[in-house]
Order: sequence, then structure tokens, then C-alpha cells
Amino acid sequence: MKLEILYEDDDLIIVNKPSGLLVIPDRFDATLPSLNKMLEAKYDQRIWVAHRLDKDTSGVICFAKNEAAHKYLSTIFMEREVSKFYAGLVTGIVVPEEGRIENLIAEHPAVYGKMIVSRKEGKMSVTDYRVSEQWPLYALMQFQIHTGRTHQIRVHMQYLGHPLVCDELYGDGKPFYVSTIKRRYNMAKHEEEERPLLNRVALHAYRLEFETVAGKLITADAPLPKDMAATVNQLNKWCK
Repeated sequence: MKLEILYEDDDLIIVNKPSGLLVIPDRFDATLPSLNKMLEAKYDQRIWVAHRLDKDTSGVICFAKNEAAHKYLSTIFMEREVSKFYAGLVTGIVVPEEGRIENLIAEHPAVYGKMIVSRKEGKMSVTDYRVSEQWPLYALMQFQIHTGRTHQIRVHMQYLGHPLVCDELYGDGKPFYVSTIKRRYNMAKHEEEERPLLNRVALHAYRLEFETVAGKLITADAPLPKDMAATVNQLNKWCK
């Protein structure tokens, strides 16, 4: 797998992570590929993880090349001095079209690996959101997260009643097909069954902004990946 490097210096590597790739090795299956190990193989040195993205989430992610850089990055992420922006496709018509979500997020009491909005316990989470494009059944949204809770955007959009498209844990998990939005859809002659345009959680980290220890402003951008861009194109074509 070819890695797309968005920025690099003596201390940092910023990568456009593809969907489906783990950031760190799986605890139960070390044979699965991970971005961290791929970078260590590429640079033939230890690479430190500064923050994480879910396996299905694509987009901008930052790593440190040395211990001092890792300590600095860990500090600015913890102190919320890094600006993190995401794009996501959600279900339904979102009203109001922009706002802020602030609440506690805690582990689900019965489902391992799932998070919930809690009234009494958990960690405070803050997400700003804005609708970029609205269609009758779906919306393309932009998010800025001010905290880094597990599944934060996915939990918050479920809380609003607009889960992310293809999200099995917080939504219906159904793949996105053109036939969902196009009347009288006909498959190509060589196809035995329709292929989904999108079949993973529709979330992409499109921008990361922060200052280096020397005061240099770093802005790394990653455009919408092909699967999400193709879905947006089809929504614009058939749902306007």
C-alpha cells in the first residue's frame, strides 16, 4: 500500500490515512497491517503515535519521529491546541444546520467497544457542526472536535438522530447504493449484483492545524476520498 505523505520534517510525519487501515497493531491479531508499523518499516526507525483515527475513518493523521516531538505533540493534543476538522455523510435533514454539542460520553454498560451519551458520568465532549450540503435523505457535514473522545462524532450524530451513513455501531450499517436514490436504476450488463458506492463509516478527517515547537503553523489537508466524493456526486446528480 502506497502511503500519501502530506507533510514531513525532521520531527513530524503527516499522512493521509486510507479507510480500512489500523493506526496501531491489533491487540488480538498482530498480522493485520497498521499505519504505525508501515511507517516504521518505511523509515527504518521507531515512529511514535500522536493521536488516532478509527479503522474506517480516512484522512489526516500525525506521527512523531522522535521522543521530544512525541512529548510536544501529546501535550498540544491534550491541551486542545490542535484544530481537527472532519467531513461526514449523515442520514436525514439536519435542523438546525449548525450548532455545538456538549455532553458526557461514557462506555456502553453492556456493549463492548460502544460509547453512549451519559447524563451522570463520562468525559466531557465538544463538537461543532455545520451542514455543507443537504439532500432529501442525506447531508454532508463539517465537524470540528474540541475533545478527542472515542467515536465522538459518531456518538454525537446518533444523539442528534442523524447517524453517519454505513455506521453499523451507531446507525443501520447499510451500504450506500445508487439505486437508493436513482429511480429505475439498471445495473451494467456485466454486473451480477449492484456494487455499493460506500460501504464503510462515512467519516473523513480533512484538516489538521497546529503550531510546531518553533512556532511554525502547520496546516495539512486531505480531500474527500474517492468513495465519499463519488457518493456526493451521485447525490448532487439525482437528489437536487
